Amino acid sequence: MARLQVKYKKEIVGQLQEKLGRKNVHSLPRLQKIVVNMGVGKALEDKNRLEQSAMQLSQITGQKAQIRKAKVAVSGFRLREGNAIGCRVTLRGARMFEFLDRLVTIALPRIRDFRGINPKSFDGRGNYSMGLTEQQVFPEVDPDKLTFVQGMDVTFVTSTTNDDEARELLRCFGMPFREA
Repeated sequence: MARLQVKYKKEIVGQLQEKLGRKNVHSLPRLQKIVVNMGVGKALEDKNRLEQSAMQLSQITGQKAQIRKAKVAVSGFRLREGNAIGCRVTLRGARMFEFLDRLVTIALPRIRDFRGINPKSFDGRGNYSMGLTEQQVFPEVDPDKLTFVQGMDVTFVTSTTNDDEARELLRCFGMPFREA
């Protein structure tokens, strides 16, 4: 079992019950899934770039990346319906907690001039999204084999519909929110 999963069951549940004033464990917010997405716009010119991004995303998350195709055509971007333009991974269970642990303890502190993540990036339904500008902050990516820098979006989907409860849950997991 992942370290954060054990911490959730033993410590965080008790903290959330106390802070939210609830006795029922099943009414507490919990992390349902983490979606990691890389939009590779340059894949239209260079097919190799999408394959490398998918491979790096698979290394980072420990799960095979899914290639995503364009749903609509956009002539301004020279994009046709069906073109491969990105990759994503949906993490659940133990892999989700392992990724969160590596993100909070290793990757975020390695970001240059890091002052914390934005506490207001919630969608109004208890889900949090953040962006990383480069994949080099993860130790799984070898900088010597890296040919280009690619950013990624990370979305945390929680079981609550309240942003404040979701913020408290992520804070208990160790997410370094900056002071507003």
